[in-house]
Amino acid sequence: MKGESSDIAGFLYELGVLKRYPRTGWLIAGVPAPESIADHAFRASVIASIIAVMEGADPERAAFLALWHDSQETRTTDLPHLTRRYVKKITNEEVTRHQISQLPSEVADMIGGAVTEYEAIETLEARCARDADKLECLLQAREYEDQGHRNLRTWIDTSLASLQTPTAKQLATDALAQRSLDWLPRAQEG
Repeated sequence: MKGESSDIAGFLYELGVLKRYPRTGWLIAGVPAPESIADHAFRASVIASIIAVMEGADPERAAFLALWHDSQETRTTDLPHLTRRYVKKITNEEVTRHQISQLPSEVADMIGGAVTEYEAIETLEARCARDADKLECLLQAREYEDQGHRNLRTWIDTSLASLQTPTAKQLATDALAQRSLDWLPRAQEG
């Protein structure tokens, strides 16, 4: 147990790196202090649960898939889409296999299974998690726009084009129809 526990503790430290790595696309867009990968994964997980419940899927499973969707970036960092033209990227499943190779099998199977399901996009929960990833990007772009950052339309358009579920498409439409702090006066009234 001690060896397994030590390996798990090391893996948990590795995941902590996600709190420090910025989402690099926002740096390219000129956002000087962008959200971290962990920030993104948190809200994507919340969004996934909401989309899933609205779509009749398992919200806990969708949130779980979204939670692990960028965990490989402890090893690869958040490579901007432009990089894909120049760098041969191995699959997220392969990176995950390297990450979890020293973990107890039940832990490795849980994580590996989540990443494989997310990447395959065959289950409704995986589609909800994928949509959550894109919708979170759209929301973040709108927030950065409201803070005065420009040149973010590409992120919004790409996110919109990627959405699959009716719920995610409707949420995106509604999000774009309001500013990111429009919820605040409503909250203060109640």
